Amino acid sequence: MDFDLKNVDGTVETFKNLDLNSLIEKLLGWATTNGFKLIVGFLIISIGFKIIKKLVSRVVDFLEKRDVDLTLRRFLKSLITGAAKTALVIGVASGYWGMDLTGVAAIVASAGVAIGLALQGSLSNFAGGFIILLLRPFKVGDYIQAASYEGSVEQIGVFYTHLATVDNKVILIPNGTLSNGSLINYSAKETRRVDLTFGVAYDSDILHVRKVLQEIVNKHKLILDYPEPFVGIMEHGPSSVNFVVRVWTQTSDYWNVYFDLLEEVKLRFDEEEISIPYPQMDLHFRKVE
Repeated sequence: MDFDLKNVDGTVETFKNLDLNSLIEKLLGWATTNGFKLIVGFLIISIGFKIIKKLVSRVVDFLEKRDVDLTLRRFLKSLITGAAKTALVIGVASGYWGMDLTGVAAIVASAGVAIGLALQGSLSNFAGGFIILLLRPFKVGDYIQAASYEGSVEQIGVFYTHLATVDNKVILIPNGTLSNGSLINYSAKETRRVDLTFGVAYDSDILHVRKVLQEIVNKHKLILDYPEPFVGIMEHGPSSVNFVVRVWTQTSDYWNVYFDLLEEVKLRFDEEEISIPYPQMDLHFRKVE
């Protein structure tokens, strides 16, 4: 019986004309040498990953105590973790297992152009991450819209930026796309303007309508006094006189003010018997003789 057994360092041992007892002895010998070495190597990698996780956590805690920006801390965390784990695996494979990685390096070098083309997108995303950290178009916690998606930035990773949507879905957008494309940062400024339009019937008392809208705006506690709120007629529409309400509030209070005004205006219009027109169609029938 012929039997080939591959060692962890890539060498192959060939056993010829072995009976069952000899084969068992050879297998036990291999298990107590190379097999044991293989298991220990995986244990070293497993324990090393845990140690790296703890060390990276301490580094992050140190940076947090130094008031380093949250965006930069999370980026460095992912970068250091990936680099350390890669170095550990290579170290165990070449140092402990005795694998000859020169052949792999030669193959990688000879196929450098092909690999470069294959990794072009990843390298672009990697560079995009550094550009985002350098230019700071947004940071962790900002609410942005980009690449037809929008959400709160949870993490700027080495290759991808993680967005959390309002319904708690996670979207990964390549950093290269974010650094080279247009985006809207809704959290960049401390204040935002809420714009709303309300239509009333043409037979309504427009001075009374304006007074009611102004009262609603003045009573809302989250609306800022400066810049001064604006209430006025925006246009004479096909079936309604349209009033525009423009008020300023803190960015964090934007949606509260938006929904509060919609509700309060409808309730007050009903109390004041102010008619809100809706689309209607008049049909005229003519008898054809």
